[in-house]
Amino acid sequence: MGYSIPTNEAVQYYYGELTVPEGQDAVGSYFMSNGFSEGYFGIQVNSDAERRILFSVWSPHVTDNPADIPAHLRVTLNKKGTDVYTGEFGNEGSGGQSFLRYNWTAGTTYKFLLKGHPDNHGATEYTAWMHLPDRGGWCLIASWKRPETSKNLTGFHSFLENFNPDNGHLGRKVLFSNRWVHTVSGKWLPIQSARFTVDATYNARQRIDAIGGVEHNQFYLQNGGFFSTIVEPNSNFSIQPAQAAPVIDFDSLP
Repeated sequence: MGYSIPTNEAVQYYYGELTVPEGQDAVGSYFMSNGFSEGYFGIQVNSDAERRILFSVWSPHVTDNPADIPAHLRVTLNKKGTDVYTGEFGNEGSGGQSFLRYNWTAGTTYKFLLKGHPDNHGATEYTAWMHLPDRGGWCLIASWKRPETSKNLTGFHSFLENFNPDNGHLGRKVLFSNRWVHTVSGKWLPIQSARFTVDATYNARQRIDAIGGVEHNQFYLQNGGFFSTIVEPNSNFSIQPAQAAPVIDFDSLP
């Protein structure tokens, strides 16, 4: 789901809420909330016993093997939250990976916040927080520095992925709501339009049980389970914008 941003001004923060309906949290699912041009941030079901909050940033060096990235093009860690694992990832591009093992639950709405800003030395810093009431509120996942990049946030999107090929017979669904961007001048602006797109598997007509749209004034994505409903790729959708902007004290974030 690719979002249209209602401004030409540079965006520093991206806020969004995500709900996985009960019974839609199949093992092997990645419910990606706050995607941007250089990475992605969301929640996973890794096994029957493990769930994660995952935040990754791609290196500007294009490779599927992180060992091939030259030292000056590696994504480096600024800081990470308590109990957060950090390392590298590959196979779908390469870069810096961070995750927190956390037993999130279906039926609960979670809040995500992402920041992206140039460091004025030829790199851009990307920082992700998730609001976890049982841990006191906003929790830092990680902050990464991406070299040879000087920009604020762009490429706002969400996606729904099945990363376990043995579980294609299981359905999964996710709702995306209350999405906002915060500009460098300090304005909160609501996101109210998006485009549904598909991946290479769908375009090759291998699997087309994947749809998106609007439900109860929320954007949604659904795939898996071999259902027959069709939503044409590149369809556009709109919702009524949320009226109350998020209230976040940026200076007090961990």
